[in-house]
Amino acid sequence: MSLVVGVDIGNSTTEACAALITAEGVEFLGSGLVPTTGIKGTTANVDGVEAAVRAALRTSRLALPALQRVFVNEATPVISGLAMETITETLITESTMIGHDPRTPGGAGLGVGVTVAFGELDECSPGEKVIVVVPVGIDFAVVSKALNAALERGVDLRGAVLGNDDAVLVANRISCSIPIVDEVRLVSSVPLGMTAAVEVAAPGRTIRTLSNAYGLATVFELNADQTRAVSPVARALTGIRSAVVVRTPSGEVSDRHIPAGTLELGGETSTVRIDVGEGAEAIMAALARVTPMKDASGEAGTNVGGMLASVKENMADVSGVDLAEVRIGDLLAVDTFVPQEVRGGLAGEVALENAVALAAMVRTSHGPMQQVALAISQRLRREGAAEVEVVIGGVEAEMATRGALTTPGTDRPLVVLDLGGGSTDAALADRSGAISTVHVAGAGDLVTRLIASELGVERDVAEEIKQSPLAKAESFFHLRLEDGTVQFFEEPLPPEVFARVVVLSTDALVPIPVRHSVDRIRQVRRTAKQRVFVVNALRALKQIAPYRDLRQIGFVVLLGGSALDFEIPELIADALAPYGIVCGTGNVRGSEGPRNAVASGLVLSRS
Repeated sequence: MSLVVGVDIGNSTTEACAALITAEGVEFLGSGLVPTTGIKGTTANVDGVEAAVRAALRTSRLALPALQRVFVNEATPVISGLAMETITETLITESTMIGHDPRTPGGAGLGVGVTVAFGELDECSPGEKVIVVVPVGIDFAVVSKALNAALERGVDLRGAVLGNDDAVLVANRISCSIPIVDEVRLVSSVPLGMTAAVEVAAPGRTIRTLSNAYGLATVFELNADQTRAVSPVARALTGIRSAVVVRTPSGEVSDRHIPAGTLELGGETSTVRIDVGEGAEAIMAALARVTPMKDASGEAGTNVGGMLASVKENMADVSGVDLAEVRIGDLLAVDTFVPQEVRGGLAGEVALENAVALAAMVRTSHGPMQQVALAISQRLRREGAAEVEVVIGGVEAEMATRGALTTPGTDRPLVVLDLGGGSTDAALADRSGAISTVHVAGAGDLVTRLIASELGVERDVAEEIKQSPLAKAESFFHLRLEDGTVQFFEEPLPPEVFARVVVLSTDALVPIPVRHSVDRIRQVRRTAKQRVFVVNALRALKQIAPYRDLRQIGFVVLLGGSALDFEIPELIADALAPYGIVCGTGNVRGSEGPRNAVASGLVLSRS
């Protein structure tokens, strides 16, 4: 009888399981899970391995001196990187202004007139159609009094643009309802004496006229060529509650195409060059033409070029090989949108610009595992496990399938999908027990990046959105969940979440600092997961399936941290259902869920 621990050093976590190996078989005792220290497959992993071993022994109620052998996986480093290339840009020239979306505009409706400075309002004649521009620093009571005086003189006041955050206060104090937009930081730069349109929608609605190219044509009496030129204005104003458009003789708002750089994809027999600006579909089509890809490089001086070069340099550093020998193994491109501040805008206007997110992965078979094993042995002996032997186990994919087959209800042919942070790994065990593997770029980190970019939030907020369902705090005592159900509370909710969209994290309600609706945030979250995990699952399975026929696969077992996600397994299972594949989250040894497959497989392979 011997006490052993199997250790799986992963990219993000290090997992361990303790077991007794006897003449009758294997008796599993306990398990441990800790964050990986350092890059997978390097001597920096030692701290994490020691912590995982101690955690497994602690749950087994055994001491380190009793440990006899440690089995570690052949942990080859996998390094991935992400780049985001914006490929369009909305640009304003000649001080033309397109409206922003302040939290509390005043009034409602559409007003068209000539821009007039607040100080010159007294000089306006009766019947003159004007849009008054009020600088920062003037009290709302003064503004209201002046506007009422102008209205009493017969001035046709059509709207107002304010520098202060006073739109509602002013709207409540004037004798008629006009659209008022406030919080214009550079209000002093709004061109005067020019035709302008101000539109404010009712609460809960969005503007209709200024977000419509033909509405702009009607307001400003444009011909067909001019309408075509201002169509980017309408696109930039879609979905907001208030807007201002000022037409200057030489001003324009235009879409500018940004050179995003080129990718060079090298296969066994051919090399393809593709402009990133052509979009994700064109990039993935080019990749399919050179699969299996041998290497990739990006144009120098672009985000893509810098990212691919950085990934290669990191791999060369950790693996000890020459930079010239490092190759990019796979790419995943995804079309997305990035909220970018409109260049030339006067109030921090934001437009959703087209972008391409790119994930790349490089893997080497030259991981320094002998040095890692020696370092682990020395550390454990120093800590009291004097007789311990550290053994490098078999191929990681084979160990994963051994562990996955302990999931109740599975059998060969079986595919393991390991859904990690930087890559998605697949391993097929056929009926004879032969193992084949494939590794594709893109996983949880890319999903987080897509959510962050499309919603304009920080990475930690995007991570919360990715991991948990959403709700809207409709009162201090109830939430409306994203599925439409209502949850009530006996104690009042924290005031900071009132009327906000929140994430239902395990520890607390996390308010999301954006004004998007629950449905919009949910759509972004699910779409990001579909574009990465579902696409990569199908991509990996088609490469690994016998004869490229997914119907030849009987079972798919999802492993890894992302398999614990509340909706990713469902999305993948739905995508695989037409092929008759049984797909679900693994339950290693009937108790561990999607964790501990490799560690368990290492122990089982030695029994």
